[in-house]
Amino acid sequence: MPVQFETDQIKEIVRLALNEDIGSGDITSRIFVPERSETEGTFVAKESGILAGLPVAEYVLSQIDKEVTFTPNIEDGVKIEKGTKIAKIEGSTISILTAERLVLNFLQRLSGIATMTNSFVERVKGYSTRIMDTRKTTPGLRHLERYAVQVGGGHNHRMGLYDQILVKDNHLKIIEADTLDRQNRDVPRGKSVSKIHRLVQRARELTKNEVLIEVEIEDIGIIKTVLEAGVDIVMLDNMSPSEMVKAIKIIKEHDAVEKKTIMKQTLIEASGNISLDNIEAYAKTGVDRISVGRITHSANALDISLDFS
Repeated sequence: MPVQFETDQIKEIVRLALNEDIGSGDITSRIFVPERSETEGTFVAKESGILAGLPVAEYVLSQIDKEVTFTPNIEDGVKIEKGTKIAKIEGSTISILTAERLVLNFLQRLSGIATMTNSFVERVKGYSTRIMDTRKTTPGLRHLERYAVQVGGGHNHRMGLYDQILVKDNHLKIIEADTLDRQNRDVPRGKSVSKIHRLVQRARELTKNEVLIEVEIEDIGIIKTVLEAGVDIVMLDNMSPSEMVKAIKIIKEHDAVEKKTIMKQTLIEASGNISLDNIEAYAKTGVDRISVGRITHSANALDISLDFS
């Protein structure tokens, strides 16, 4: 059974989707379909993949017509083949036609994300590496798309800018060191402290250790500096597998000197231009996790249709 879906998180998304697509009503169906007409149909997979979005489909239907019956034949997270009968729907013909496109949009989009995520997960099977999503999601749909990532066997990175600190290269370029010097009262006068160290110290002061601190690194030469700053996660960005092996060696040696326990070791994340073709090479390096933007921003919708009996 995949991750439990939290209905409260989709209410606003569905409300906006209903208003966008249906508005005041389906005028075509109201004009051309008899008001008392009832029908039944079946959602059918037109290609293989990982199914995701059934709870959303059910919720959408409940908002359009509570009398429509939606009966899934399988659960989210199940691998489906072409021709698989996903669910049966019965009730008012007008209601079903009104809901058809919206239900399919959610099912196809989320199943596509779950399917692509699972393809990455399968490539690193046998390694301890986790596949992570990113903030490269469809605006407004992040809750749903993160859910689909989990259904596909992946894991979620930070939800947004507010729940984890991630110091990226642009932060390091923009923030002036002397500005942080004035804020950093714990540094003895005249002592040299790196910009990253000051950033991390400032972050600790503001968050009181309540959130994780991650720093993105593109240059192996600054790894020791970042580690000495005391970060929780090091993101090795746009490095080749061979460069990553060298970086990981430095990180492991630092953790050994610091005598960090397994629970407190520096987490190592890989990112940047990682595809299905090269992801196993990155997993072999021993990274703890790999963040892949394409599992959400480039996933193709899974082909699913609604066939009337």
